[in-house]
Amino acid sequence: MAKERFFLELEPAEAAMKAWPHVVIVGGGFAGIKAAHRLANRPVRVTLIDKRNFNLFQPLLYQVASGLVSEADVATPLREQFERARNVQILLGEVVDLDTDKREVVFNDRRLRYDTLILASGSGSSYFGHEEWRESAPPMKILEHAREIRRRVLSALEEAEQTPDPERRRYLQSVVVIGGGPSGCELAGSLSPLMRNSAERDFRQLDPAMCQVTLVDPGDRLLKAMHPSLSAAAAQSLEKAGVRLLLGGRVQRIEPGRLVLTRKADDGSSEEVVMEAATVCWTAGVRASHLGGLLAERTGCSTDRGGRVIVESDFSIPGHPEIRVVGDLCSYSHTADGKPLPGMAGPAVQMGGWVALDLLARLEGRTQAPFRWTDLGSMAVISPLSAVADLRGWRVSGFLGWLLWGVAHLGFMPDNENRLSLLVKWLWSIGTQQRASLLITGAPNQHMAVDVGLERAPLPVEADPAGAPETITA
Repeated sequence: MAKERFFLELEPAEAAMKAWPHVVIVGGGFAGIKAAHRLANRPVRVTLIDKRNFNLFQPLLYQVASGLVSEADVATPLREQFERARNVQILLGEVVDLDTDKREVVFNDRRLRYDTLILASGSGSSYFGHEEWRESAPPMKILEHAREIRRRVLSALEEAEQTPDPERRRYLQSVVVIGGGPSGCELAGSLSPLMRNSAERDFRQLDPAMCQVTLVDPGDRLLKAMHPSLSAAAAQSLEKAGVRLLLGGRVQRIEPGRLVLTRKADDGSSEEVVMEAATVCWTAGVRASHLGGLLAERTGCSTDRGGRVIVESDFSIPGHPEIRVVGDLCSYSHTADGKPLPGMAGPAVQMGGWVALDLLARLEGRTQAPFRWTDLGSMAVISPLSAVADLRGWRVSGFLGWLLWGVAHLGFMPDNENRLSLLVKWLWSIGTQQRASLLITGAPNQHMAVDVGLERAPLPVEADPAGAPETITA
């Protein structure tokens, strides 16, 4: 007998589930996925809504940009993760509005009712009011951005191979990465060996010495969130890998292939620095999802300067205990030192897991222990076989740091197949100095304004429905 299917009405697959509380999770990142996993196969109905049909392991996005791994190695289809959880339903779409009085989310021209709403829609890139820079300096937040960076770097090398003008060739073999945080250091440290090894082994007209990756940061050291000793180790490792560091440089203008910086000269005055590079990448700023501002409009809750929702100790907002905000979208300051938790994978996973357990405890009439963040430390890969790690005061760098980084990231990876493919490709890269994914695909800039979500085929005119958005009783 064929398994019963449920489509348009979005009713639960089992009649017993109709009486269960309905939890809607918006966002399939680290926090949202952890919450859904904790609620899987428990007496609640869970609907997970995301614009993409996969979970992206964002910490390894730079490896896609530099050709170390492919897109599929760092992304896992959401439906595969919950195929054994009968109470979890995945819906593709983008939430565009919230009706907090009726407890409804609006997406795909429909309204979906909830008993509890968990907002975990994450963050995007911020250009500090200069969105016109985006096209000239792509960020690195989604797969399409990483693919665009890879396309620009490899296309520039291909053009340089056919260019007789040495100055033009030097320009094409130059990359500038803006932002000296973990993402910027990892991207710069991975692009430099990619370009130099490719120029030496795969091209016939290129001089590897002309390949130049410059890392720009306005501060006086890299990785400001880490101990100064690790910042120094990171700088030394990057320079050894051929990366030029330009600290104290503040971006004033970015144009195609050109950027203008200001920095302090030795005499204390401000000097202007003009740089030309075929590829410019942006990793300098982060902004919260637009749902934070939308929630503030609908409920009057507060947000910080970065657009993150300021939450209570249980991740709810004032007046709405049924709404929880977790991950990069929330500003959680109920810590021992009063400082907001950092927007990293570790805190996001712990937030999502705690909120799910708190919901289950309340359903059972129990009180959940207060949230306590366990700081597992921070890490960053600086160059092949070299990383820095600050593990709650235990600071390591170099090869040992890289081993710890590799184990930690494989452990966080949610899919066993991806763990295996990543391990094989890392070992292959170490043994052969070759990259697994150096394809040039896509048209220039086709993904810079990517609008992802549900694409629906148009209906015939006579069958086109009209009226208000459909309300789904779930």
